[in-house]
Amino acid sequence: MTHKSPFMSIILFVLLLCCLLLSSHPTPASASTPRKLALVEPQPLILKYHNGPTLLGNLTVNLIWYGRFSPIQRSIIVDFIQSLSTPAPSHSQPSVSSWWRITSRYRGTPCTLALGKQILDEKYSFGKVLKPSQLVALSSRLPHKNSVNVVLTSSDVAPDRFCMSACGAHASGLAGKHNKTRFVFAWVGNPEKQCPGQCAWPFHKPIYGPQTPPLVAPNGDVGVDGMIINLATVLAGAVTNPFKTGFFQGPADAPLEAVSACTGIFGSGAYPGYPGNVLVDLSTGASFNAHGIHGRRYLLPAMWDPKTSACKTCLI
Repeated sequence: MTHKSPFMSIILFVLLLCCLLLSSHPTPASASTPRKLALVEPQPLILKYHNGPTLLGNLTVNLIWYGRFSPIQRSIIVDFIQSLSTPAPSHSQPSVSSWWRITSRYRGTPCTLALGKQILDEKYSFGKVLKPSQLVALSSRLPHKNSVNVVLTSSDVAPDRFCMSACGAHASGLAGKHNKTRFVFAWVGNPEKQCPGQCAWPFHKPIYGPQTPPLVAPNGDVGVDGMIINLATVLAGAVTNPFKTGFFQGPADAPLEAVSACTGIFGSGAYPGYPGNVLVDLSTGASFNAHGIHGRRYLLPAMWDPKTSACKTCLI
């Protein structure tokens, strides 16, 4: 049997204490790697089908421009809508149309969107604060059959819940003779002045969370490029869950839908505060992940893919 001297016992005790202290405090390197914090693999994301109708076939997207938009701003959004169902050449991949084709996997039938009628309301016919009933009234001015009517509001207009809990939304309303015609509509606001940190991220620093440098907007307009992300979100939700009985997860009055279930993902490796790996235009520094018509480039959010039960972007 060997015996340790009192001096050696003290040294061993000090070393043991140091090891315990170090093990209880993670190093800065380990704390800054979010993917290492997960101890178990998350369960696959599933958007359940609730047996209701979805929008299929050839549809039109009718627009009402509420407030003041410049011709350039309108052209950015119009080109995006026309890009949704316009096949892109092989040298313009990934494309907006390939992203939109994911919606056809929900019911196995394609849904094409074409640009329809446009109305300009530059005199703010309902004022600059819009109630839900006024959004319905505005959208009902447009044709109802086989369409999605979209109210786009300028940066000085505040639609219902805008910036507080929504950047845009879709719903259904009644119009026509005796209000018996059910139609689908949506609204999207320009967040440039009111809440760019909420509704124009990742082109603006967020109001909370990691303050990573914002990306450069692909069309040079933080507000409108942010609107494109939110318009893509509500259009995908409108065709896959038009009447709150289609594809979604969670409660029907606050559902996670085709794109809203994948919030914040734009490329591979995305995590909270980081949009993921996207393409960058070397001449302008602008970030994008999809090509559109007329040489346009857009940054589109991930969409849930029913075939893989995973969020899919244009790049993954």
